[in-house]
Amino acid sequence: MGSMRLALPWGARISSQPGYREKRVEPSEFTRAASEPADRLSSNDAALASACRAGDPRAYERLYHLHGSRMKSMARNLLGTSSDAEDAVQETFLKIQRGFASFRGQSSLATWSFRILINTCYDARRSRMRKKEVAQEEPEESRRPEPRAASAHPSLRIALERALAQLTRHQRDVFLLYEVEGFRHAEIASMLEISETASKNTLFQAKKNLRQMLEAPRSTAAEAR
Repeated sequence: MGSMRLALPWGARISSQPGYREKRVEPSEFTRAASEPADRLSSNDAALASACRAGDPRAYERLYHLHGSRMKSMARNLLGTSSDAEDAVQETFLKIQRGFASFRGQSSLATWSFRILINTCYDARRSRMRKKEVAQEEPEESRRPEPRAASAHPSLRIALERALAQLTRHQRDVFLLYEVEGFRHAEIASMLEISETASKNTLFQAKKNLRQMLEAPRSTAAEAR
């Protein structure tokens, strides 16, 4: 798997200071508007769900307007490229349209939609791994790099991308959903079908592993000087 090219907002801090309260990425205004409590269906969600279930194309357009940008961001972080992310989001919305009858309103539309997206990304990654087993991987020099966030220092971004790639899939997914996409643990638990406690513990372990991996190169560089 090549280096992950992430679209990370760099307000997040992975601190190594004892007692330091890590700053969570502040969700954007769009994120706050789109996120609903995971344990109940809001009145807006209920109306939108009813319209989608009735086959109203405007309702699906509204659903895409609400969540499409975040879904593309998450898919790009999971799959590594914008083109793969676009494909995954398109496939996700096709699955949403075909399977809306299965939506029972036990979670928000955002949580339900992202659960479908994550499973679609898992399928895409498995498919990619199978293809790599029977075909030579594309040469690194032929890949077009993804745009990088202007606020991210290149060396810091590369170091974090490499560290994230070494996390377990579960740790990486929880970290991205919480720190990058701004979801709450209740929502992540519903998406990944785990408990809130498991989500919190996984995030803690992911941050601990990232700190260890990111501190090691700095220590080595300091000793060299």
